[in-house]
Amino acid sequence: MCGITGFVDFKKNSGIDVLRKMSDALLHRGPDDGGCEVYEAPEAAIGFGQRRLSILDLSPLGHQPMHFGDLIVNFNGEIYNFKEIRKELEEKGYTFTSWSDTEVILKGYDCWGIDVVQKFIGMFAFALYDKRKQQIILLRDRAGVKPLYYYWNEEVLLFGSELKALYAHPAFEKKIDVNSVALFLQFSYIPAPHSVFHRTFKLLPGHYLTIDLSSRRQQLTKYWEVFDHYNKPKLSLSDAEAIEQTDKLLKNAYEYRMVADVPVGLFLSGGYDSSSVAALLQTGRAEKLKTFTIGFHENEFNEAPEAKKIAEYLGTDHTEWYLTAKEAGSVLDRLPEIYDEPFADNSTVPTVLVSVLARKQVKVALSADGGDEIFGGYNKFNQAERYTSQMPPFVQSLLSGTMSLINPQYIPFFNSKYNFATRYEKMRLIWKSHDPVSAVKYISQYITEKEAESFLGQSFERYHTFFEDGRLLEHNDGTVNRLLAIDYKTFLVDNNLVKMDRATMSVSLEGREPMLDHRVIEFLAQLPSSLKIRNGVNKWLLKEVVHRYIPKALMERPKRPFIAPLMVWFREDLKEQLRYYLSERCLSATGVFAHGPIIQLRDEYLAGKKVNYQKLWQVLMFQLWYDRWIEKL
Repeated sequence: MCGITGFVDFKKNSGIDVLRKMSDALLHRGPDDGGCEVYEAPEAAIGFGQRRLSILDLSPLGHQPMHFGDLIVNFNGEIYNFKEIRKELEEKGYTFTSWSDTEVILKGYDCWGIDVVQKFIGMFAFALYDKRKQQIILLRDRAGVKPLYYYWNEEVLLFGSELKALYAHPAFEKKIDVNSVALFLQFSYIPAPHSVFHRTFKLLPGHYLTIDLSSRRQQLTKYWEVFDHYNKPKLSLSDAEAIEQTDKLLKNAYEYRMVADVPVGLFLSGGYDSSSVAALLQTGRAEKLKTFTIGFHENEFNEAPEAKKIAEYLGTDHTEWYLTAKEAGSVLDRLPEIYDEPFADNSTVPTVLVSVLARKQVKVALSADGGDEIFGGYNKFNQAERYTSQMPPFVQSLLSGTMSLINPQYIPFFNSKYNFATRYEKMRLIWKSHDPVSAVKYISQYITEKEAESFLGQSFERYHTFFEDGRLLEHNDGTVNRLLAIDYKTFLVDNNLVKMDRATMSVSLEGREPMLDHRVIEFLAQLPSSLKIRNGVNKWLLKEVVHRYIPKALMERPKRPFIAPLMVWFREDLKEQLRYYLSERCLSATGVFAHGPIIQLRDEYLAGKKVNYQKLWQVLMFQLWYDRWIEKL
């Protein structure tokens, strides 16, 4: 696990000093070793910088950038099946000097070209310089577990695992893209390929970008697409067969994520996703797994007691930490340093702190992100299907049209209900669309497009996101599988995986996502929707697997979201921070917001009115980000 960065400077103005600054910005991702090299090509100066967190082959032989003949690679991630690929290469005559997966990438590319990526089981983002072809290749894994940003201004290409590495290059232009800010306000994250800045992009998962040095031509190529697997005919399996095959596949995927030359632990919330990882790995294992949980003193948010019961039943070595508002407040100021693009998932605070807890004992931690997206865990899937099927389309159109004529603020009784105007607008748009995929988009919005315009004080361009790609999915199995495919390409990659990667890496902890093995994804995509949500029961298939290892009575409980109790803290310990950063002076300083609607919302919230605190949290996170990365630089 590492951080990578670099440049391709066609004006040849970039050298080793600026590359070291870019690499040093990623020190937290790899404090064990670092390498910076600049290569002079006829057309450009090329810089590869890397920070290493030693997980496999702890010796100096794993140093990067790594060379083999005319190939140079800069790699972040893990190839879990590297030993099998290495054996295949040895049979073809290749020899190896290290036990690192990086060397396997290089020699695998030399043998099979870019098609070697189809052999990889893992999480990865890498830059490869092919001197023979005079090409630079930037590549990202199928799920997008490992991040990769790039910036292009016709003269300089910059890339890095985090935006802060790009900030360190003098050619990088921090021109805020208001259209992306609008996306951030709506979803609490900025969907790929967009970023907060103009000319700056996230490399899409399952893609690689090729830069031809002689022509400066860029080509974005897709090597894997989750839609392809959801569009395949569904497998005809009995319930028992589906449970058995899922169990075996998960077990194999989970065991792969235990491969390391350093201590490994796992995050345990007590829900089905993390419990499945703990159960399948601990069962039959003599050594006790180390499990970690964050708890809250506010009972409605606290999962720690349930997690402890699961840990005791499975026999893991369990550690828990109960957070206070003061401890959460200490993290608040660190969030913009950790999340160097505006990001407002409301579980960042506990995720950062559970990473702090785990890093005291282990260097690798397994998470269970992806379970809700691949097994059907979110209520929004049920809601989207229900809202768009409970009445004929012509009735939905009639209702939507009528709602557009009525201001919800003037509807007696209902206008005093929690977040009513936003919910009213969402239902109007859902009934207008008649489409469950569009419904998931609107349900996922914390702030509607209309509200975003109000907050920004201007209209904005509606950027395309994968929420608009429902038409590319076959209608061969109801709606659930289509909704899961869309969520996989939006909320999972740009919210959950960003949250976990930055939180773990902020304390030099490698986070692994065992449920996002592409073999698991491909298999589950071909299973009928009825195995995922059945008779209103979400994650039916995963629950049946878990019940093989943990009694149902121990697992069955109301689901609690893994979020910090912000709505309590904002009115108490964190009130002054909210007042300061959402003041007229601070809001006006960004040049992005119309402060009036935001201050009104802030004051209504602090007065105890039924306002969605998440809206204020999103603006606050932007303000903290702006203060750290724009105002202070």
